[in-house]
Formats: sequence, structure tokens, C-alpha cells
Amino acid sequence: MAPQGIAEAALAGLRQELTGTAVAPGDQGYDDARAVFNGMLDRRPAVVAQCETEADVARAIRFGRDNELEIAVRGGGHSVAGMSSTDGGIVVDLGRMHTVIVDPASRAARVGGGATMSHLDRATQPYGLATTGGRASTTGVGGFTLGGGSGWLERKCGLACDNLIAAELVTADGETVHASADENSELFWALHGGGGNFGVVTAITLQLHSLPAMSMVMLLFRPEAGPEVVRAFRDFMESAPDEAGGGCIYLTGAPEPFVPEHLVGKLVCAALVTYTGTEAEARQVTEPLLGLGHDAEVISELPYAELQCMLDDPPGMRNYWSAEYLDSFPDEGVDAFCSRADTMPVPTGTQHVLFPMGGAVARSEADYPLPWRTAQWAVHPFGIWEDPADDVRGIQWVRDVRAAVRPWSQGTVYLNFIGDEGRGRVLAGFGEDNYKRLAAVKAKYDPSNVFRRNHNIKPLR
Repeated sequence: MAPQGIAEAALAGLRQELTGTAVAPGDQGYDDARAVFNGMLDRRPAVVAQCETEADVARAIRFGRDNELEIAVRGGGHSVAGMSSTDGGIVVDLGRMHTVIVDPASRAARVGGGATMSHLDRATQPYGLATTGGRASTTGVGGFTLGGGSGWLERKCGLACDNLIAAELVTADGETVHASADENSELFWALHGGGGNFGVVTAITLQLHSLPAMSMVMLLFRPEAGPEVVRAFRDFMESAPDEAGGGCIYLTGAPEPFVPEHLVGKLVCAALVTYTGTEAEARQVTEPLLGLGHDAEVISELPYAELQCMLDDPPGMRNYWSAEYLDSFPDEGVDAFCSRADTMPVPTGTQHVLFPMGGAVARSEADYPLPWRTAQWAVHPFGIWEDPADDVRGIQWVRDVRAAVRPWSQGTVYLNFIGDEGRGRVLAGFGEDNYKRLAAVKAKYDPSNVFRRNHNIKPLR
């Protein structure tokens, strides 16, 4: 039976024309098909088009437009605002389009629009190659890259979008467009941070980098040591080589063999250094942090794909995130950051994160619409919990973190790190001049704003 507002014949036609599958309410597997990463959101689309080809994507878009349905696009489904689903509309689901083809000679990978970081990282790993990915293996490569793409390798390799060589997308009219520095160059510029505003990106080509070794140094401390640890980490990163990344993270101690019993289920302050080199090199570089009196440590060389899985959270948890990008991080800022750890929801999956910026991210001379790339630090309150009863305190905690560090904020934001926080934050994510330029690109490729389930750029009128 067709959902309300869709003719039976139209739905039957969609099912027949797709190489993939159209799943509607009442169909077996509908609840699985509509599920997204953020369990706080429970949307019920009229149709989920599980696309297998570029032609499927074009057909799904036309179906949505012909039936006046809101169109949502899902790659990895990690949008914390739930923008990869819709109530009563159609979801263009790219999840089956996850093929990754690696060309080791040119150090490039063609990545399907539904591929996750795990698909990408495990395809490139046998060649000793990698590129900047998200800090979770289940994140979709497409949405991550189009939003800018901040990850463990960014200080060495740049943001994910800095490594974007080309993109293929299907427009609101169902047409296929290729974008690169030499072809549709203005669209190519817009895809470096502008997200899914201009069409459904069915494949991207990414530059890869040699990564013969990857190491991590993770030191766990009792929370009362936090201010000293964060200051030491700040001072360390200010002179660290580009090969070093990582972050300071308050989190709940997990029941892992390396976590002492007295820290399991308790608030922990972790200093994490990721290093694009050998374990011996990582130990030498992080020597200033190793004498701080940590309670536990994990220091090892490991495959990059395994590092990417380290902070994975199970799907279906309740998520609320945000971020502030800082121009400076003085001792007063450190104290403000650490003070919010005392009120974070514990024990949950919530993480109170400080990321270092700089390196290749800040040195880039590209004019992409990413004003936050010049920040020195990123504060990322990453709220994750299971019980709906924690919603009020969890959301308030995230907002309180932002307020605490706002005196040092530059006012910009990486939009992949936040939910729906209003038009002002969208503008902060692009910058006013960039937004106007993006709006002109939007007017050319999506003048009716068909693709509006995103951090939306309205077409220039």
C-alpha cells in the first residue's frame, strides 16, 4: 500500500525502475531502512530509495519532485541534526554505493557516495596510503568531505576537502555534473565546505598520502589532574610537528584491560596524541607529556584503520553536539574548559573534547568557504547517552560548554560538528562573503532549493 499522498501506480513504477530497492511503511525492513545514527530522531519517510546506481539517484530525485516530497540524502547517516531523513518525504539512500577504487600509482581513490570511513581506510591501507578521515569509522566519507572534513591526519595532510580532486553529482533536474578544478570550477569551490546543497554527490575522488606507520599515545589521568594536563597538552601542541595530532578528552572510563579498576565508569581525563610515524618516534615526541603522572597508558603502533575505530559509538544512541573555535586558549580558557567536565553526564558515551588545529590546516592558502580553519583550537562537546531522561541535562551541558569558552571564540564553526542551531550559525560556518558566493552557486544548480535538508544555503535571488 502506498503512503498517503503517493499513488499506488507511482510507487510501483519507482520500485520497477530502480536497480536498488524502494522501501515504504509496512514493508519488511522499513524500520531498519529509516534508521539514522542519532537515536534522538525518529522520522518516518514515505519512501526510502536504496540506490545502487547514478541512474537510481536521478530517478529517486525525479520521483520526489513529481510527488512534491521533501528530499533527504543519506550517505553515512551521521548528521546529528537528522538531516539525512525526513518525515513524509523521500530519502535518497546511497548506502549501497560504497565501492572504493584505489589507484596507487596516482595516489588517488574514487569513493562511492555511500562509503564510510571504514570502506575507505581499509581499501587504502594495503597500499600504505591514507587521507584525512573522520574520527569514527562509521562516518560517511561524502558528507564528511563536503562539509570540510576534520580528522586525525589534518595537521599533516590538510582537511578532507583539501584533498578533493573531483566530484560527480546529480542535480535537482536529474542531470549528471562533474566538478574539478578545471571543470565547473565554481561548483568545485562550493563543494569544499558547502555540503549537499548543490546536488547528490554520487562519487568523489580523493588525494591519498603515504602513511607507512601510524602510532598513538593515550594517557589516562584522574579528573582532578585535568587542568594541569590540558595546559601541558596545549603547550606541547603549540610547538609539536605536523605529524602530531590528537586531543584532550574527558570521558567515562571504559571497562577495558588497560583502564584501572578505579577509573572504570568514572570521569577520566585523557591526553591523546596521534602520530604519523613509528612508535619510537611518537614516544620521543611526546616525552613532555609522559612525566605528568598518568594512571594508565596505551602507546602503540597500529594500522590507521584501527585508530579510526577507537572512538566509535554504537548507532541508535541519543546525540547532541556542538563546537566553538578558539583564537586563543589562555590559562583562564583552560580552567573554563575543565570546569565543565565536572557537570558532564557520566557514565555515558559523552566526550568533552579539545582538538588542536594548525599545521597544514592553517597553512593552506586555498580560498575555500571554511573560515574556521584559521582557529588555533576547537572545543567540541560531544553529548551521547542512551536514556531519554538524560536529554535535558545532556543538551544543557553542551550549551554550557559553549558559553564557558565563548570569550576566546572566533565566532566561526565547522558545521559537521553541530546540529540545527539556526541561520546565524550557518552563516558563521561559511562567513558572510563566502555565503553570498555559495548562494550564487546554489541558484545555478538548485534554484528551487530542492536540497534543503542540510545546513541550508538559500539560492541567490
